[in-house]
Amino acid sequence: MVALFGLTAMAQSGTNSPYSQYGLGVLSEQSQGFSRGMNGVGLALRKGNIVNSLNPASYSAVDSLTMIFDVGLMGQTTQFKEGGSSVKANNANFEYAVASFRLMPHVGMSFGVLPYSNVGYSYTATTYLAQNQTTLLETYQGSGGLHQMYLGAGWHVFGPLSVGANVSYLWGTYNRSVTNSGSTEINTLKKTHSASVNSYKIDFGVQWQQPLGKEDQVTLGLTMGLGHKLGADPQCEIVNANLLTSTSDTTIFVADNALELPMSFGAGVAWSHKNKWLVEVDAKMEKWGSVVSPNNDAGGVYKACDGLLKDRYSVNIGADYVPAAMSRTFLNRVHYRLGAGYSTPYYYINGKDGPKELSVSAGFGIPLQNAYNNRSVLNVSAQWVRTSAPDFIRENTFRINIGLTFNERWFAKWKVD
Repeated sequence: MVALFGLTAMAQSGTNSPYSQYGLGVLSEQSQGFSRGMNGVGLALRKGNIVNSLNPASYSAVDSLTMIFDVGLMGQTTQFKEGGSSVKANNANFEYAVASFRLMPHVGMSFGVLPYSNVGYSYTATTYLAQNQTTLLETYQGSGGLHQMYLGAGWHVFGPLSVGANVSYLWGTYNRSVTNSGSTEINTLKKTHSASVNSYKIDFGVQWQQPLGKEDQVTLGLTMGLGHKLGADPQCEIVNANLLTSTSDTTIFVADNALELPMSFGAGVAWSHKNKWLVEVDAKMEKWGSVVSPNNDAGGVYKACDGLLKDRYSVNIGADYVPAAMSRTFLNRVHYRLGAGYSTPYYYINGKDGPKELSVSAGFGIPLQNAYNNRSVLNVSAQWVRTSAPDFIRENTFRINIGLTFNERWFAKWKVD
């Protein structure tokens, strides 16, 4: 079989990957601008001048005088390789918009919109059938994805302990189709899988920040996301069309309540030194192997089945360094960031494990100053991601992330002489 890619930029989906045809699609990055240059770490990140939706316990650290807004954009180019063939595809996407503020003493709040998963691909595959001298052409197309709008709160309970929770509205649709046609056939067969999701998502977080002397401190972060069925009924529509008579037969199958979110767990540890160095390591696990998903090969019946997906694991490490945050020299106030990560797939392809991901990142946090504000930051980062597995398509993605954090002193009391 030879895959001939007809990939086009699908800005609304944020991906061109054929791997987005599995599960709920390609899972999206959930971090914001500060973390992107550190390869997305943030479970133990606790700072009063940023929004960190990865752990809602961090909201309680927000400065009591400020309102923080953070918006992000992404642009990427991906090279796909299979055998001796390769093709490139480009796309761009509006990534997120989040905000945070102090609600009352010891309690911070955050709200915003984040991506959850993306589906977007278009390619063809041809197979020559020698027994009847027919060339079979299969066209694969997919679009859509899931999004989440969240409201969260974090509470500084006492001393080093903070807790928090995010409640999200999860929504979106996806459509995936496969069209079969033969060079000597007069019939075409099109199979379309689709689903519409309107549900919720709940995540909890804990942080413990422990000083180590006057110049160092360690922060531990834990998160847990609740797994549950999404209340969605995926459909499989099969259309058999006759090209000569322009007639077609349509059959629709429905898999009741066949989409589910997994339980997820995360742990991170961060070390900071003199407000110059920040180093963090995060580990996450998502229990996709325990959820159900639609299966059209279940004895000829389209229904919810388990065991079609697998647990996903990821590890990320990142560092942030600022020479002197209060210096008058511009380059001394810039944040310099590095990161790396590794993750396993959450789906199978023809009974084999899907591709693993290896990623590295680098970035800058550039302070913005004017007559009214000296605390906003432009976060720019670059990330390279290699997605590969034996005998499957290899992807090399170069991604640019741009985030703008507005840090406004909305709640300061003005003095009039």
